[in-house]
Amino acid sequence: MIRRLVLDVLKPHNPSVVELSEALSELHGIEGVNIVIYEIDQEVENAKVIVAGNSIDFESIKNKLKEMGATIHSVDEVAAGKRIVEEVMTPQDDSARM
Repeated sequence: MIRRLVLDVLKPHNPSVVELSEALSELHGIEGVNIVIYEIDQEVENAKVIVAGNSIDFESIKNKLKEMGATIHSVDEVAAGKRIVEEVMTPQDDSARM
C-alpha cells in the first residue's frame, strides 16, 4: 500500500492549487495534500505535489490530475508499506554533491 507520493506536475493556471489540492484530498485513502508551485510560465505552473494517506491509489490520482488538466512529469518519491521510512543522509550523499 502506498502511503506517500511526491510528484512533479505541470498544471494550467486554472484550476488553482487550492481547488486541485481539495479535489485530490477527497479521493479515497488520502489524508493530506501539499502543493508547492516552484515555477510559473504564461500558461502553466510547475508544482511539487505531495500526497499522504494510508492507502493511496496512484491511478485515481493520475486520473484526477488529468481530469483537471494537469500532467505528471515524474514520480519523485514513493513510500509504501506499514510505515513511512524517512530518507537519511549517508557519506555517499555528501560526495555526490561535490
